[in-house]
Amino acid sequence: MSRLLFQAALWLALAAELSAQTPALQARESGYRIQPGDGVEVQYRYTPEFNAKATVQPDGRIAIPIAGFVLVGGLTLEEARGTITALAGQRLRDPEVIVLLADFVKPTFTVAGQVARPGRYDVRGGITAVDAVAISGGFTPSSKHSQVILVRRVNDEYADVRVVDLKRVMSAAGIKEDIKIQGGDLLIVPQNRVSKMERYVQWGQLYAGFGLWRR
Repeated sequence: MSRLLFQAALWLALAAELSAQTPALQARESGYRIQPGDGVEVQYRYTPEFNAKATVQPDGRIAIPIAGFVLVGGLTLEEARGTITALAGQRLRDPEVIVLLADFVKPTFTVAGQVARPGRYDVRGGITAVDAVAISGGFTPSSKHSQVILVRRVNDEYADVRVVDLKRVMSAAGIKEDIKIQGGDLLIVPQNRVSKMERYVQWGQLYAGFGLWRR
């Protein structure tokens, strides 16, 4: 695994000159959007006999009474309510619909490379980069503390890649610079020095280079 990570770091360094060609990126949205695996509950105010719970399928759809098959993946709860209301309105007169999130896929982060227990972990509370390393068992003797790689999804196509100096962060002078981990983050602790890093990479290229699994 560490060999693949080192090769990926070299690949990213060679691709640095492409940074200027990276297209403008959209800011990551903070509002929760429904995703496959989530459980949603649909309530019809005046016709409760049609109330239903459904699990969002891999294609983003749910199957519910009256509205039928509805694409809700990627929508906010309010957007899903509007879509279901419009479909239900084809069979019901002025339906009032409520959409609730009954269950959701727990956000996770992944730590790879030179740590004792590489793997995927749940995001619980305000976890920082230092916390993430500690949760994964801490650095190994061969790790490069000062050049930990943080990969964060920006949109469906691109990821933001940056080098974090956790050696400084773990000191009294740099403790305030610790970065809060978000769901979907990938933290890579390399064994060797990383000289350059492209700021933005495409997800497909990223996974091909690192030899990691797709979510």
